[in-house]
Amino acid sequence: MALARDHNGENFKSVAVIGDGALTGGMALEAINHAGHLPHTRLLVVLNDNEMSISPNVGAIPRYLNKIRLSPPMQFLSDNFEEQVRQFLFHGDALPPELGRVKEGMKRLAIPKVGAVFEELGFTYMGPIDGHNMEEMIATFKNAHDHHGPVLVHVVTTKGKGYAIAEQDQVSYHAQSPFDLTTGKAHPANKPKPPKYAKVFAHTLVTLAKENPNIMGITAAMATGTGLDKLHRDLPNQYIDVGIAEQHAVTLAAGLACEGIRPVTAIYSTFLQRAYDQVLHDVCIQKLPVFFCLDRAGIVGADGPTHQGLYDIAYLRCIPNIVVMAPKDEAELQRMTVTGIEYTDGPIAMRYPRGNGYGVPLMEEGWEPLPIGKGEILRHGDDILLVGYGSMVYTAMQVAEILSEHSIEATVINARFVKPLDTELILPLAQKIGRVATLEEGCLMGGFGSAVMEAMMDAEVLVPVTRFGVPDELVDHATPDQAKATLGLSAPQIAEQLLTVCNKMVTVPVSV
Repeated sequence: MALARDHNGENFKSVAVIGDGALTGGMALEAINHAGHLPHTRLLVVLNDNEMSISPNVGAIPRYLNKIRLSPPMQFLSDNFEEQVRQFLFHGDALPPELGRVKEGMKRLAIPKVGAVFEELGFTYMGPIDGHNMEEMIATFKNAHDHHGPVLVHVVTTKGKGYAIAEQDQVSYHAQSPFDLTTGKAHPANKPKPPKYAKVFAHTLVTLAKENPNIMGITAAMATGTGLDKLHRDLPNQYIDVGIAEQHAVTLAAGLACEGIRPVTAIYSTFLQRAYDQVLHDVCIQKLPVFFCLDRAGIVGADGPTHQGLYDIAYLRCIPNIVVMAPKDEAELQRMTVTGIEYTDGPIAMRYPRGNGYGVPLMEEGWEPLPIGKGEILRHGDDILLVGYGSMVYTAMQVAEILSEHSIEATVINARFVKPLDTELILPLAQKIGRVATLEEGCLMGGFGSAVMEAMMDAEVLVPVTRFGVPDELVDHATPDQAKATLGLSAPQIAEQLLTVCNKMVTVPVSV
């Protein structure tokens, strides 16, 4: 935007705000490298340094920022300088705005290396300043706007500032569910809920890692969200947090796999998109045994379009050498976790949703791996074939129950794998029954339903197929159930459409 402004002969201010956690990412460093090479381009970068991503930051860059922040001279200038000057030079009166420039100069004299990295990269460095001191902030930004060229203002803040409970527990309150403001405790659920998928995954992984020291968990600043914080606590030597750097996480996993380590890379589905080139070039082309665990796959709810995990089926299944699977429930997730770790013929990915499971019985250990590329039949019927994938398998079973009430009997398949697809199971049943519906919690374009249709076309199984999934549109902020209802993906809505398809027009009540 700053370059476009200059090209168009305009004169507005261009300000970029970035957190210290995001500064560990390659794209941020690429932009700093570029901007620092443009000495006459007026660009203000505000570095919001609160020592946190979701969890505490890791790596050399956060350590460098921490060194600046905690140096004794800097602490004095930040904490005591203005009050001392006000008392001794101005007899308690208000300080003139020019003092901000004097203070900035004194920082440079007292600590010549402050901001040296940014200065060497072509930026004028200012800071660190107290992000909760409005007078200092205003004075610094006025000073920054007078500079011609890229400027970086280092602002130190406290995550959760103003709410003591959030300040003390910054990780939990990054994205807290509704809670009592007085106590800070989450509102109790109406009834106990089954364990979350991430928790089941973490328990299973830690159990397996205790038996196999070659298992190495990798996260990109999402330890708490993915459940790998449990691995960090129990087996810290088998855990790596690379910071907000998904590209590095994937290539790091590739390097570990080259040397016989079993990397388990737990990343949100939406964030693996950042590392697509690395998945293709560094893992799949090399056919390296990296296990990708895609948390938050499907509709995630209140985080909105940026966090929906809708595209992983489409963007992974088109890559050669990779296996892609999804569990129908938390018990099957345990078996797929074992499957992913034991599979050594190449990369393998497991997608699973955010939130709670179904409350099915779980085993503490002794999980059996699944045969690669094999699904299962959950119900038999002669009128329509329902092929569910992952989180939509239980929905398929509910649809079958509704259809049965209207004398339409469905066969239900839990596909388990989209690649390789179990064509030996699906195609003969599709040919025999003569009508197929696919159900997935992902984009329809290139998704699971497309995979089924491609297989049917290749085998010349020419029967009608109805696909249920997310159309070519963004999914906005809403609870998962609300979003599914909007998209027509609740069991009653799917059943109603299939009844219409089967020439039995019946209205089925929809409840959200």
